[in-house]
Amino acid sequence: MSAHRNEETPLLNRQQTSSEVNNSKLFLAVFAAVLGNFSFGYSLVFSSPVLPKLRGPDADSRLRMDTGQAALFGSIYSLGAAAGGLGAMLLNDMIGRKLSIMMSAVPSTIGYLLMGGAVNLWMLNVGRFLTGVAGGMTAASIPVYISEISHKGVRGALGSCPQVTAVFGTLTLYALSLGVSWRWLAVAGEIPALLMAVLLAFMPSSPRRLLSLGREQKAEQALRWLRGRNYDTQVELSAIQRSINTQRKITWSQLATPSYYRPIIISVVMRFLQQMTGVTPILVYMEPIFAQSKVSLEAKYDAAIVGAVRLFSVALAACLMDKLGRKALLYTSSMLMFLSALTLTMISHTTLCPPSPSPLNNTMSLDYRPHNDVGNALEAGQHGSAGLIPLISTMVFIFGYAMGWGPITWLLMSEVLPLVARGVASGLCVTVSWLTAFLLTNVFTHLVDGYGLYVPYLCFTVVCVFCLLFNAVCIPETRGRSLEEIENYFRTGRTFTITRTASTVQPH
Repeated sequence: MSAHRNEETPLLNRQQTSSEVNNSKLFLAVFAAVLGNFSFGYSLVFSSPVLPKLRGPDADSRLRMDTGQAALFGSIYSLGAAAGGLGAMLLNDMIGRKLSIMMSAVPSTIGYLLMGGAVNLWMLNVGRFLTGVAGGMTAASIPVYISEISHKGVRGALGSCPQVTAVFGTLTLYALSLGVSWRWLAVAGEIPALLMAVLLAFMPSSPRRLLSLGREQKAEQALRWLRGRNYDTQVELSAIQRSINTQRKITWSQLATPSYYRPIIISVVMRFLQQMTGVTPILVYMEPIFAQSKVSLEAKYDAAIVGAVRLFSVALAACLMDKLGRKALLYTSSMLMFLSALTLTMISHTTLCPPSPSPLNNTMSLDYRPHNDVGNALEAGQHGSAGLIPLISTMVFIFGYAMGWGPITWLLMSEVLPLVARGVASGLCVTVSWLTAFLLTNVFTHLVDGYGLYVPYLCFTVVCVFCLLFNAVCIPETRGRSLEEIENYFRTGRTFTITRTASTVQPH
């Protein structure tokens, strides 16, 4: 009986400690960090409302773009994001997650200044590339920072915050573009990045990083600031320290062991599949896609509606993340994207296009010049309820993506990557993701030019099937698990081996 009572005492203490967590300051730190994701979402879709202005008849002659120049302006952001991901691979471990996030404000601010004051095309392209660099840095650093400062009871919900704020940034751009000129859109884009840098200066560094540097007192102060005055930090600090003590500098031979390469491959493939669903070209070219689809409503209003739907679905995913689990949401996300992409494929296959002998560039979906008489007549024939089907299908696609493959991919990347290689591996994932996005965005332009929307939509439909299968076979359920438990999942033959308290056990 005495032994039994001694075994129960630590459990009760842990439960009592858990009940005394105060997450209010943690939420403040997360808010400061995810302002970088707001800027990321804003800058990602900057080309959607801006390109029609630069392709229109009223555009400044120095800035007017042809098809190839418009495609470059739309896709060069992804190339910058890939470069930012590579930079984050080094900065995350050299200067820490927090400083890496803060440094992203530099290329973001310079990029927006260049675009806002652009008098020629190179300023627009360099500015968009620099905002992409900032986006890649934040995408690689913010999820890791949030996962390392968050209590595991709220890590799932907070892990979806980067995606929520990125979507809110996108919606903000769409809303502002309804009445603000594109130059002022660039000026407004500087504000969240600068605010993020100022607020983060007052936030603590990751306790895990501080312990890895041997700064135990600073780590304890940071953790107490994040958890509240009444929180017993020793249990969590001891767990983090044990995890750090078992880590050594990773070698190439270690990368050949399953405990390292499996989580890295899972993360890289997830980011690859996330981009191959086509979400980036759809967001970047949303207004011209709707114009080509002959949707009844004006394209800029369609884009704003889809942005609102995306924000709602990401917020819903944040609420369900720790209730339903990651895999259930990924299954739902894959099915919704598959059904909507299949519908868009069938609709675009039957959509009439202006016939030859018009030049090929005059018929491509990314041409922003006014429709000719034939195109207007065809558009009028498609008005009515059928003209809303592409809009509804796109809304379902974005809803499905934002329910699962959007936020959960970010969260799982920060959860399953090996702790010893998390900074470098997260940068690798972001780099692969954005190189894929850059290539896909350019290929999308040429596919639509040659075949219409049918072929890329068909490809996206096939990718959604692969997403479904990959989730079923390869992705683990991480709901309610600590980072140390997830690491042991891969280290010990794909089984969870750390004893869990009664307060954290959840049914599967």
